[in-house]
Amino acid sequence: MVRPPTARSAVPGVGRLGLLEPSAANSLRELAWDNVESVPLLWALSRSPDADLALASLMRVREGLGNDWAALDYALREDTSLRGRLFALIGSSSAFADHLAADPSSWKLLRRRALPNREELLASLLDAVGAEPEDGPNASPMLHRAKIAGPEVVALLRKRYRDELMLLAAIDLAATVENEPVLPYQQVGWHLTDLADAALTAALSVAVARVCADRPVPGRLAVIAMGKCGARELNYVSDVDVVFVAEPADTTATRLAAEMMSVGGAAFFEVDAALRPEGKAGALVRTLESHIAYYKRWARTWEFQALLKMRPATGDLELGEQYRDALMPMVWSASERPDFVADVQAMRRRVEDLVPADLRERELKLGHGSLRDVEFAVQLLQLVHGKADDSLHTQGTVESLTALAAGGYVGRDDAANLTASYEFLRLLEHRLQLQRLKRTHTLPAPEDEEGMRWLARAAHMRPDGRQDAVGVLISEIKRNAVRVRRLHAKLFYRPLLESVARLDAASLRLSPEAAIRQLAALGYGAPANALGHLKALTGEVGRKGRIQTLLLPTLLEWLGDTPDPDAGLLAYRRVSEGLDNEIWFLRELRDEGAIAQRLMIVLGSSAYLPDLLINAPETIRMYADGPNGPLLLATQPADVARGILSGTARYGEAKRAVATARSLRRHELARVASADVLGMLEVPQVCGALSSVWIATLEASLQAAIRASEAELGRPAPADITVIGMGRLGGLELGYGSDADVLFVCDPRPGADETVAVKWSIGIAEQVQRLLGAPSTDPPLQVDTGLRPEGRNGALVRSLAAYAAYYGQWAQSWEVQALLRARFVAGDPELGKRFLHAVDPIRYPEGGMSPEGVREIRRIKARVDAERLPRGANPATHTKLGRGGLADIEWTVQLLQLQHAHAVPALHNTSTLQSLDVIEQAELVDPADAALLRDAWITATKARNALVLVRGKPADQLPGPGRLLSAVAKVAGWRNDDGSEFLDHYMRVTRRAKTVVERVFGGEAESTQER
Repeated sequence: MVRPPTARSAVPGVGRLGLLEPSAANSLRELAWDNVESVPLLWALSRSPDADLALASLMRVREGLGNDWAALDYALREDTSLRGRLFALIGSSSAFADHLAADPSSWKLLRRRALPNREELLASLLDAVGAEPEDGPNASPMLHRAKIAGPEVVALLRKRYRDELMLLAAIDLAATVENEPVLPYQQVGWHLTDLADAALTAALSVAVARVCADRPVPGRLAVIAMGKCGARELNYVSDVDVVFVAEPADTTATRLAAEMMSVGGAAFFEVDAALRPEGKAGALVRTLESHIAYYKRWARTWEFQALLKMRPATGDLELGEQYRDALMPMVWSASERPDFVADVQAMRRRVEDLVPADLRERELKLGHGSLRDVEFAVQLLQLVHGKADDSLHTQGTVESLTALAAGGYVGRDDAANLTASYEFLRLLEHRLQLQRLKRTHTLPAPEDEEGMRWLARAAHMRPDGRQDAVGVLISEIKRNAVRVRRLHAKLFYRPLLESVARLDAASLRLSPEAAIRQLAALGYGAPANALGHLKALTGEVGRKGRIQTLLLPTLLEWLGDTPDPDAGLLAYRRVSEGLDNEIWFLRELRDEGAIAQRLMIVLGSSAYLPDLLINAPETIRMYADGPNGPLLLATQPADVARGILSGTARYGEAKRAVATARSLRRHELARVASADVLGMLEVPQVCGALSSVWIATLEASLQAAIRASEAELGRPAPADITVIGMGRLGGLELGYGSDADVLFVCDPRPGADETVAVKWSIGIAEQVQRLLGAPSTDPPLQVDTGLRPEGRNGALVRSLAAYAAYYGQWAQSWEVQALLRARFVAGDPELGKRFLHAVDPIRYPEGGMSPEGVREIRRIKARVDAERLPRGANPATHTKLGRGGLADIEWTVQLLQLQHAHAVPALHNTSTLQSLDVIEQAELVDPADAALLRDAWITATKARNALVLVRGKPADQLPGPGRLLSAVAKVAGWRNDDGSEFLDHYMRVTRRAKTVVERVFGGEAESTQER
């Protein structure tokens, strides 16, 4: 027999209601809600953001009401509006649940049909302390005197304020439970601001009663609201920023202000006066004249940005209006200040730095795609265009966006989308703050499933058929953050582009003057030129012009964050025009965000790279990320060297082979320099890669010259030839601006005449120098043989025997020192090895260099210090010859090698850093001193390389404070683009190193040797 299915109960159980607490069923029975008549109540309760919290809170309210519970129970059954408000409130906010439990009868406040207006809020808060209008000579409509001014006022005011706040929150939340009207975001902000103004007025009335108990107020005091309160867009829980203006600004006015802040902070919210002139270090109260004098002479740009939102809130409103009228003209001229861009950028950096890296994705206020992104963008556009357009003299973010769209500074669709995202983020912020009435802007952690579920319900998220409410919330958060970031860029640049692009007449357009103003505010030093570049880029016909118009808003924003946006935009135009026939170029920028962003960073930072990229465009593809990280790091220098050698081996003609080698070198230079500018490589990696490609190019050129000569002669070469690297090439420490110091060595082959062999070798060496040194748009390839015996007066090439004879008999101290960097780099490896063995006894003499030789080295160094530094150079910041610079470190290391290499074989090393490691391990200097020398060498090398990358030509002298130094600092990897900080750091590091150099190089080493 089949049993018929059991009929489903008409009364939903706790599981169906989403109640998880074990006591839930008993609680419903105690409420007498476990019956059919109570089903609407049960389902409404289940829709509360946290049904368990709502039920537990109801039980507390029931207990507190006692016999009066029946009235609330009846009201909840009959009044769906009340039901929605109460269940939503106590299921969203444990703080308001506690507030109701403390005074259960206050539920009746939630039955009010409409929110009180500004006058009613003011009357309510003033009534709490029995305040009456102040009379006397300084009376004004917002100045009152409280009758109750003792310690009890804090509790009275807090209770009244929380009651009013509770009604707003209940109406705001009701739609999550019942079909109630949704309270517009702006109305919430306006009401909260009206309530804050009323609270400040009540606090001021208590201050008047306390400070001026037996006399009328002797002066005028205006309270100016700033920040969100000034803009009438307060949060539920927020500091209220204020500034005080008084006539006179005496002790009484200061006491009134301080007492008002104390009462307000204890009863309502923190009253913060830190935005006053000079911040917390400045006077709490100033006269109007004092304020004006400060803003005329001392105020920084961000202070004018803060004044955008100022509004007289309470106290003497007439004085407040005088303050506003006096300062607003200064606000609208702030964008003309010479430091406007730098100050705005510094402000933005400070804001972003406030957020820990692990919270940036969860931070609604200050993170990426956050509320501050919207507010910052809107305020900047207002500052730029507000002087010429009074319609932008608005305060609230949404009102200002509307005005910007109406004035043609922002696209209407963009303004609407940005407004929607802003209101969504503010909604989440409000819901998070209501939970415990705490000031917070941080989303729950991803692993906090309960917290995310509560927020989704409190924000009225609903499943969409594919995702549950939490999934929908997460998707909406991501979508709005991305939209804010995207529109943040478009907000500045789309109007610019549409002013110059070939778009339909109905499209948004800025006047040329407005476009130039906007570009200047975004950091472009020559905005008229920048506008010309935009016209050229967007004026391309067909698909390319359309793609450029699509790309440029984001590209221009990225360029705006680089050290030199003007040069970057010009370079981008040159690269775009140079790659006009490369169909992949714009497609890669459009589809690969990493490529586009990195390209803008490179172009806005380096004058060295644009020509390289135009001639080696495939490098731009390497700006993408591969499965194992950036493709710029996927190539190994050894692989590049093999590629150069194999690529040139196919050519019999030396000129074509060298052209091929130069082309491959160009690609490697572009790769290494790009990775360096983007902060992907350390100094030793850069020096190693540059040395490797130089050596490979030199080897390829030498081989090509020998092949061509043998083909022309019709027989094998008469001599073996090798190239010995000297200086930085020998140490594998080349920088971007380094020449290649070399020695050419030959050895006649058996049966060959030595004169013929040497003459042939000289011809090969000259050809290599000529081919590599030929004019080119690439960075130069200068082969320098100035370190050969007898210098430039000596033979270009000598035989091995001739070198051995010269060094054995005639070598001077400086030549012995130079041989410390000798390394085989190209040509016949066996001959190179024989040369090095021949000079080892010279550079590593038994017993170390003689005292006379050491004194000679010191004498030469003193002469170099006195004579080689260029005229006008600053010895503190010359990276090569300055105090604690490269020469100081290298000469010190080499002197220690000359003295100790015979006893420490590991010092038979051409690398400065590696030799320093050995010196430290062998305890030839104190480890701390070795660390100082190492730090200075790396710092100076990094700065020297950055100079070349930024300027595009060899340079050794760091510039003074300014944009060029800031660019060098950024490329050198300094933590920000504050060039002065970088310069201070450089001089501090090199000064400490110089102290070590003077001690070690100057005589202590000699004493150690003698001991």
